[in-house]
Amino acid sequence: ANIIADSVIRLGSADSADKQLAAIQAVSAADIQRVAKALFDDQQRITIHYSSLEKKPKEAKADVIASASTIQAQKLDVPKSEITIHTLSPEDKRVKPPVAGAPVSAALPAPAEKTLANGLRVIVVSKRDLPIVSAQLRVMSGNSAEALGKAGTADLVANVLTKGTKTRNATDIARQIETLGASLSTSASTDSSSVDLASLSNRFSDAIAIAADVARNPAFAAEEVERQRQQVLDGLSVSLRQPGALARYAMTRLLYGDAPYGRVESPKSVTAITRDDIAQYHAAHWRPDNAILVLAGDMTAEDGFAVAEKFFGDWTKPTIALPSEPGVSQASSGPRIVVVDLPKSGQAAVAYGMRGLARTDAEFFPLLVANSVLGGGYSARLNAEIRIKRGLSYGANSSFAHRFAPGPIIASAQTKNTTAVQVVDLVEAELVRLGSSDVASDELTARAASLIGGFGRNVETASGLAQQMSDLASFNLPLTKLQSYVADVSAVTPAQVKAVAAKTYNPKNANMVVVGDGEVFFSELKKKKPTTERIPVDKLNLDSASLK
Repeated sequence: ANIIADSVIRLGSADSADKQLAAIQAVSAADIQRVAKALFDDQQRITIHYSSLEKKPKEAKADVIASASTIQAQKLDVPKSEITIHTLSPEDKRVKPPVAGAPVSAALPAPAEKTLANGLRVIVVSKRDLPIVSAQLRVMSGNSAEALGKAGTADLVANVLTKGTKTRNATDIARQIETLGASLSTSASTDSSSVDLASLSNRFSDAIAIAADVARNPAFAAEEVERQRQQVLDGLSVSLRQPGALARYAMTRLLYGDAPYGRVESPKSVTAITRDDIAQYHAAHWRPDNAILVLAGDMTAEDGFAVAEKFFGDWTKPTIALPSEPGVSQASSGPRIVVVDLPKSGQAAVAYGMRGLARTDAEFFPLLVANSVLGGGYSARLNAEIRIKRGLSYGANSSFAHRFAPGPIIASAQTKNTTAVQVVDLVEAELVRLGSSDVASDELTARAASLIGGFGRNVETASGLAQQMSDLASFNLPLTKLQSYVADVSAVTPAQVKAVAAKTYNPKNANMVVVGDGEVFFSELKKKKPTTERIPVDKLNLDSASLK
């Protein structure tokens, strides 16, 4: 579909697009080999391997990359008289951004749903404007259902699903999906895991057969498990040297401790996961009575239910009961201020962390809008104060995770080590301001418009529509809430934002993490906040709720 659309746009007619498709289909294996032989010369290949500095041999010498002798560099000396200096106009004389237009409610098709005999809830949203169907199979278990000490199990399960089933190996799955012009992906999040599929509607039956096989019959071959484990460990070896990633990991532990929401992947936890752990997790949680299937796009409700019955109707519900939902309560200790000392770090990451509200809470929409005001975009308050006005960061934002239980709110920014304490003060000031004064009506309207615009763009696509319906279903919210999203956001008042922010964004109850070169800023921060702790990065223990 993308090829056709692109061809029509560039070539101007469907006939031209047909000719281009015909030319592509006429390409032979010999043509590919001929071009590959000409372009991909092994003798001109360079392979680069990245290793830690600790593995550098003592006798190794740095390569010297010299400039070509033909390059003649000259000093650039521009007279001051030729340098134009621009001064900002007073704020009351600057051109104002355009006023947000009136919100437009999305015209969304009504969903149809039924529950199969095995407990699988099926939702079909018929959207016939494009010959595309998107599907999401969401399993209502994720990282929070992992065993203590085995953080990363749900992610490994999801990642290995597409690496082989009882009848298809990893290559078969990739080749068959590609041949169909479809896309297939798997993922795990805190509360759930999913298989996502998108396909042309006339090939959807073939594509969902593969998706169903992946979800129901994974082989969990030992070599594939180990390959995925090594990829996760390689990624962690990089993440655990990056200020931003370290701040997120540490903040998660501070907010939730050893409760399920507080578990983060670490080299120790990932290494501890066995192939049997992965298979047992799948058997316990990937089951029809713990899953939702959403089909959105070019099909009728009747066709969607028939597809669900054909490929998932014989998915056997285990006789054992579902594992009980894990408790996700907050850590019992009070808020902490922690500096993770990362010597010679190029930047410092600053993060304030608070517990938000559950997705089903009555004050969800006021909090959603409040978070957008604080840090939901380029023109939101954090970015305006820290980047636009002062140039102290490339970006500052606030995230609010939508979960079964109160999820984390993390306000963060990266800056120079020398300005870390200044950014700490700026973030704290914005948290206080949000809960102590009313948001101006034009600011509230602009931030609400940003949320509504993002929502509208999302539900215009079949995949976005499937995702939104799946979200509502997973939280047991009425599917009609999708139709009222615009009204729910628009109805939020300045008083509601102030009230929810006063109890949620209070910096006195927040945890704070700063990751960077502590030698530069720790003393200054300690003077302002005497309870600040300092943990060297090589002593940071993410497997412990205390971080020590």
